[in-house]
Amino acid sequence: MTMTSLPFALRLSVRAACVLLLGSSVAFAKNKTPQAPAAVEKAGVVFQHRGVASANPQASAAGLQILKAGGSAVDAAIAVQLVLTLVEPQSSGIGGGAFLVHDDGKQLQVFDGRETAPLLAPSDLFMLNGKAQGFNEVVAGGRAVGVPGLLRMLALAHKQHGKLPWAALFKPAIQIAENGFPLSPRLHALLKADPSLLKDPQSVAYFFKPNGTPLPVGHRLTNPGLAQVYKTIAKQGAEAFYTGPLAQTIVNRVQQYANNPGLLTMADMSKYRPEVREALCFVHQAQASDANTVQVCGVGAPSSGLIAMGQIFGMLSTQARQSDDLQSVDWLHNYNEAARLAFADRAQFVADPAFVVAPGKDWNSLLQPAYLKQRADLISPRRMADAPAGNPGGTTTSYAPMADQPEYGTSHISVVDAKGRAVSMTTSIESGFGARLMVSPGPRGGFLLNNQLTDFSFAPRDADGLPVANRLQAGKRPRSSMNPILVYASDAGGQRGPLMANLGSPGGPMIIHYTSQTLWAMLHGGLDAQAAIKQPHSGVAAANGPLVLESGRFSSATVDGLKARGHEVQQTELQSGLQAIRRKGEGWLGAADPRREGSVSGD
Repeated sequence: MTMTSLPFALRLSVRAACVLLLGSSVAFAKNKTPQAPAAVEKAGVVFQHRGVASANPQASAAGLQILKAGGSAVDAAIAVQLVLTLVEPQSSGIGGGAFLVHDDGKQLQVFDGRETAPLLAPSDLFMLNGKAQGFNEVVAGGRAVGVPGLLRMLALAHKQHGKLPWAALFKPAIQIAENGFPLSPRLHALLKADPSLLKDPQSVAYFFKPNGTPLPVGHRLTNPGLAQVYKTIAKQGAEAFYTGPLAQTIVNRVQQYANNPGLLTMADMSKYRPEVREALCFVHQAQASDANTVQVCGVGAPSSGLIAMGQIFGMLSTQARQSDDLQSVDWLHNYNEAARLAFADRAQFVADPAFVVAPGKDWNSLLQPAYLKQRADLISPRRMADAPAGNPGGTTTSYAPMADQPEYGTSHISVVDAKGRAVSMTTSIESGFGARLMVSPGPRGGFLLNNQLTDFSFAPRDADGLPVANRLQAGKRPRSSMNPILVYASDAGGQRGPLMANLGSPGGPMIIHYTSQTLWAMLHGGLDAQAAIKQPHSGVAAANGPLVLESGRFSSATVDGLKARGHEVQQTELQSGLQAIRRKGEGWLGAADPRREGSVSGD
């Protein structure tokens, strides 16, 4: 199998790129965005001992079932993920990857189950005749499939922190797969908007009627193929996914896709290993919170989520803010100017730390107060013409900034157990329905494979020949925006105290804004988790792109005020899917985003 292509700089216009970045997770279908089901008003759920917030009621219920049986937070997260693979297949699953942040009261760890590029993949995989191909040209099929990392990562986390037997965690998902579940309004809308699935016979047999229309809302959908896969992995362990007949089935599907084959091999599957990393944390002074000082902890490189959040919070902390009202012109201007600077650093520096050296040899250089003060000094009452990358760590870089390109996806799970252990896990197959490629050992059903290789820069070098830090390289993990976080009370010196909050969201690059604005509303607005999640969203998807506001949530005076400061303003649906758990007295308040189908289960 060969790929004939030449390096060339990817030069998407910022405006076009941002339309793609901010559109629906199934914007694959040109000029066709699904009509999202109306938001459903939700109340926060108070519980005393243990609870789960996830993207689907059946998944949350399965997690609570495991907790009640004596399972740990990790056990519950695994059970929730297995059900989400079934009931929310467009967002995450065992064919993808995840970042899991775990705290057992003694140790704070990050489990990195991010996909890796196949060993045969060239850096110009998405180039053709010297030009970068379009996202729509490469996403469906085998070429964009990375080595799935989720199951080996979950198995490692279970080995260290699980309390129930591995096989027991599969029982709720197997039962639902065999007995069926009602097809949700959201899944139906996304199926209707994504005709690319019709190119995959396995997906057609599972999701569609014989006439090619999606199965209706409420249809009881069984998944015998996935049930069979789960029974095998429950009995034989995660290794059954990475070696043997199931791994060969995955490889065959990727390599034999008719129009867009990929380079995944059995060697890639068998060699994949998750990473255990130290959490990256920053300290922040809150103004309307149970604790005056908090420590926010999450995932560092190869994810950009926590880094960008820490930079935004740090820059805002140096500003003489007139308001912490997330709908005011002052706050929106200052926040999004800080975000533009953070996104410029993200494009310049953040990539897999196994392949790229951090600025100043330390990712914390991007979060140093003195550096962020320098960056914040660039913010004026008017929108800056161009938001440049900075010089953290005092060293020059030989990398070119990554051009703007589409980024999608994900789901989030927050868990606390009766022992106080916590999991915050964001999980993804990237674009809606991933690579639009379903794998199953049987005739119907199965699981979808990821398209995470499209999170690499399509163009490995810029027009001057400088390499992009996040270029595709064999065995490399693509940069992510996922931002699962745990928030602690803290002293001024950064000594962590009790866990205060556990949250995350799907949404591609907008994850950074969804999580940042929700946490800011808690810490500075004094809002509880449910009220904070409901706040209107804003954000930029690129350092020099337009300011996007959630449609119908901001006044015309606010829009006009932002335009008067030089912003190009776009209004569109921003379908976050936040989940959060926040301490409330001696117990907890769980919250789920009204914009999606998430729910909280606790006792």
